[in-house]
Amino acid sequence: MRILYMGTPDFAVPPLRALAADGHEIIGCITREDAPKGRKMILTPPPVKTAALAMGIPVFQPHTLRGDDFALLLRQLDPDLIAVVAYGRILPKNVLDYPRFGCINVHGSLLPEYRGAAPIQRAVMDGKKETGITTMYMDEGMDTGDMLLTRRCPIGKNETCGELTEKLSGIGAALLTETVRLAAEGKLVRIPQDSSRATFAPKIGKEEEMLDFSLPADTLHNRIRALSPSPMCRAYLPGGSLIKIAASYLPGGSTNAPCGTVCCSDGQLSVACGGGSLLGISELVPEGKQKMNASDYLRGRKLADGDLLRGGKD
Repeated sequence: MRILYMGTPDFAVPPLRALAADGHEIIGCITREDAPKGRKMILTPPPVKTAALAMGIPVFQPHTLRGDDFALLLRQLDPDLIAVVAYGRILPKNVLDYPRFGCINVHGSLLPEYRGAAPIQRAVMDGKKETGITTMYMDEGMDTGDMLLTRRCPIGKNETCGELTEKLSGIGAALLTETVRLAAEGKLVRIPQDSSRATFAPKIGKEEEMLDFSLPADTLHNRIRALSPSPMCRAYLPGGSLIKIAASYLPGGSTNAPCGTVCCSDGQLSVACGGGSLLGISELVPEGKQKMNASDYLRGRKLADGDLLRGGKD
């Protein structure tokens, strides 16, 4: 089958490779534009572009899918099917209607839960114990198309969004190849979504990165997991500098200390949170430094019992 692939981040790389390994002709990859990354803002290609070029697949980075230029490109490529995995743009109707086998999307949730831009992060942030992958036919709505196949996936209590994303990407690769095979055989069954059960997963806002220590520790633990490895949660140290929190745990026990109070014991760092709960911090990133274990941080810096970390509402 002649497949036009649309995707951008690391999550979309294994499905691309799986389609190619399954013998399909990947006639091109549509991906987002190169973007500045890191502290030095170096112009960096999307992971799908790097992977596609290494596979000898033509890459296109249109500024928009609307208008005559992309319509002409679509006619020239003439795909039988368009596969979309975390591309990052809405497909207009003329694109959706073009391929004879339709446009098939790989979405990182069990639809109709978590429609939108950040389904994996939102599932972790909400403390869900399970999520999954859904393949669906795309329509003009935001993840509202008919469902095709689903696979469930457990979420570990300390699993980060990065770890879960990698796992779901592999599941998505296998599910996409199965979906495309069934499409070619005319065996796909459409399952309309029950919109009354829909939940939404908007993009993570900058304000959500700042920790509010008046919240319960389990709520903050879930947020830290959801925002790791990027963009990571933040808090203010005594003196006003920022730290990023890369990993956390729930040590158990309780405290009467004010919210944000630091407890340092046996090389471990914990912080008092709402309801007398404790949040353990296992990895952090000091301002302008590399990620380190909390025990190493405590050995090299002056952070003592009773110090206060400040968050978003302090």
